[in-house]
Amino acid sequence: MSSRLLVTYQLRCTPAEAPARARALAIEQSVEMPPEAIADEALRARVLGRVEAIEPDPQDPALQRAILSLSADTVGDDPVQLLNMLFGNCALQPDVTLVDAQLPESLVEALPGPRFGPAGWRAAIGPSAEGRPLSCTALKPQGLPPDELAQLAYAFARAGIDVIKDDHGIADQAAAPFEKRVSAVQRAVERANREKAAGGDPALAGHRSLYAPHVSGGPERLERQLAMMRDEGVGAVLACPMLIGAGTFTGLLRGRAGVPVMAHPAFAGGRIAPALLLGRLFRLFGADATIFPNWGGRFAFSRGECLAIADAAREPLGRHLPALPVPAGGMRVERCREMLDAFGPDTMLLIGGDLLAAGPAMPARAAAFASALRAARDSGGARAKPASGDPGHPAAA
Repeated sequence: MSSRLLVTYQLRCTPAEAPARARALAIEQSVEMPPEAIADEALRARVLGRVEAIEPDPQDPALQRAILSLSADTVGDDPVQLLNMLFGNCALQPDVTLVDAQLPESLVEALPGPRFGPAGWRAAIGPSAEGRPLSCTALKPQGLPPDELAQLAYAFARAGIDVIKDDHGIADQAAAPFEKRVSAVQRAVERANREKAAGGDPALAGHRSLYAPHVSGGPERLERQLAMMRDEGVGAVLACPMLIGAGTFTGLLRGRAGVPVMAHPAFAGGRIAPALLLGRLFRLFGADATIFPNWGGRFAFSRGECLAIADAAREPLGRHLPALPVPAGGMRVERCREMLDAFGPDTMLLIGGDLLAAGPAMPARAAAFASALRAARDSGGARAKPASGDPGHPAAA
């Protein structure tokens, strides 16, 4: 069994320059010193990065790809150190892009992965969520007071939206302090859930909307926020791994939240391939769902990049559950069928501004969004895949 990581980098250099550039990169991402200065030959052989292959970039022959192997001993089981070894110093070198990383089985097993996965999301929402894609929307804009955010959340929940998350720009601000906001919004969502349970719309019988507050800040603030969430009975949580840090995301949120965790891609737009970071690594760090900017919206991700993120979130990965891919970023209700044909039913669609732009007709547009996904229960699209490793709602690890 290999104890080394195979890491692929894109290099902005000529074929003639590539061997020397790749060797320099292997040194930089491992020992950071002249190899000949390491007197212990066994140590040098074990920890020094190696150039395993150099080839033209398949997307752009003017660029080169270098495949390096790095010792897993230099990572341990720490997500922070994993990012450091994959892209620490070379993130400061503008000619290098991190394309892919194949981790040894021992390292994959050591990382926590999702605690709930798709089945956990569906179990929290109720039987009406079985076998279909999930809906998600965002409370926005930042600057609204808690009572107005709660009113929005109530309307979304009554319309049948599955997950109602804070906009990631809403944190612990004077306009809507975390404790007041979370308490008000959670009470509003619970009221809507009680009304749905009381009857009236058979399509929503047993449906429970989940609220996912955005938690942020340092460890002490996050501890307080998570404790308050548990006291309030909040059903999910949203965080930005690249802002609070991979270690905090993994240890504090995945370990102590006790509810499904949704990862937001803010600050994740550096020179790391989206499928690797947003799909595989966020999943290994503990995300039960991963948000990414879908093609045709406000961002420049291609269709291929988006499908690759979804594949990385759901492909077999050791013992780990899949994560739900969450395409977002300027999506419209009219694109639901297109997105489901592309991503399949094990997906959560996030539509925010398009619903809010409807003004007084927002509740009806939100209901149409939720209804479209319920109707897709048996026709999720050609890319539908079984949720490998996700036999049901797992016990908390």
